[in-house]
Amino acid sequence: MSLSRDELAAVVARDIPRGAYVNLGIGAPTLVADHLAPDAGVVLHTENGMLNMGPAARPDEVDPDLTNAGKVPVTELPGASYFHHADSFAMMRGGHLDVCVLGAFQVSATGDLANWHTGAPGAIPAVGGAMDLAIGARQVFVMMTLFAKDGSPKLVPACTYPLTGVGCVDRVYTESATFAVGASGVTVLETFGATMDELAARLDVPLVAGG
Repeated sequence: MSLSRDELAAVVARDIPRGAYVNLGIGAPTLVADHLAPDAGVVLHTENGMLNMGPAARPDEVDPDLTNAGKVPVTELPGASYFHHADSFAMMRGGHLDVCVLGAFQVSATGDLANWHTGAPGAIPAVGGAMDLAIGARQVFVMMTLFAKDGSPKLVPACTYPLTGVGCVDRVYTESATFAVGASGVTVLETFGATMDELAARLDVPLVAGG
C-alpha cells in the first residue's frame, strides 16, 4: 500500500542526518517537523527568520506571532533564535544549510527541479525561496506525489515546466517509492506497495534497483 503524507514525512525525517541544519518547504514538507526524533539534533530553519523551529503547534500552543514560512503556527525549541528575513536568505544562499526538503511539480531524471510555475493560464507563480534553497543547500530532497491528478508522471526524462534549478535534486520521496536522481540517472532506493516492474510500466525514465 502506498504511503500517506504523514507516513512519507516520517520516511524523510528518518533520512535526515543527525545534527543537520534543515529547511522545510511550504506544504507537505512542513510535516517532516512532526516526525524528527527529539534526540536527532536537527536544527530547523525557516526563511521567514527562525532557527530551531519545533513541531507544528497544538491548539493550546498557538502563538499568532510564531509561524513558519507557510504561515502555519509552530513551536520553538530551546535555543531558538529570530533574525531579519534578509539574514535568513543569506543563510540559504551562503551554503549554510545541510538539507532542504521541497515540493515539486516535476523532477527530471538528472535532478532538474520545477516547482514554482506550471505555465497554465491563470496560474499564480510562487517561487518564494525555492531557487535560493535549490542552489544553496548541500542536499535537496523533494517530497511529492509520483503522479499528477491526471495520472501523468511527475518524475520525468526532462521537465516541461519552467525550471527552478538545474541538476540540484539528490533524492525524490513519493508515496510509491524513494529515488536517487542525478547525472547517473534514477535509482530506486525503496518501494512502498509497488514493484519495480509496476513503477517501470508507468514511468518514462529507466530505473535501476538500489538501496
